[in-house]
Amino acid sequence: MLIDYLPIAIMGALAVVFAVASMVVSRAFRPHRPNPVKLSAYECGNDPVRLPRGEKFSVKFYVVAMLFIIFDVETIFLFPWAVTFRQLGLFGLAEMAVFIALVFVAYLYIWRKGGLDWSEEVTPVETDALVEAELETGQGRQTVGAAGAR
Repeated sequence: MLIDYLPIAIMGALAVVFAVASMVVSRAFRPHRPNPVKLSAYECGNDPVRLPRGEKFSVKFYVVAMLFIIFDVETIFLFPWAVTFRQLGLFGLAEMAVFIALVFVAYLYIWRKGGLDWSEEVTPVETDALVEAELETGQGRQTVGAAGAR
């Protein structure tokens, strides 16, 4: 009875060995040249900076993450339908058409409301001024060019 699970155990052991070996080999042969830019914290396109006490984080990142989860879960409903498509016939096709239409309407609504818009109106002059102010106070990150120039 336990012998029936032997192929699964072997496959699991091979997966663990492959994962560990991949990490060991990549660590042994990777180039290791740390610099301030590589060592700085970075998360999803946003620099993790401390905000002044009264300023709040933008919720745009979290809204997009929640929208992704919602649409991802709705997409999961397509798989059982695809498996039983032939048994459901025309009724199943009509039901899925209604479902996809509702998901598409929700997507259009979110798009029209600006839920997927990441752009912020920052002119290059304002950006340059912000970078110069950060560098003067010593809070800005060093770039590769600036680090190499010293």
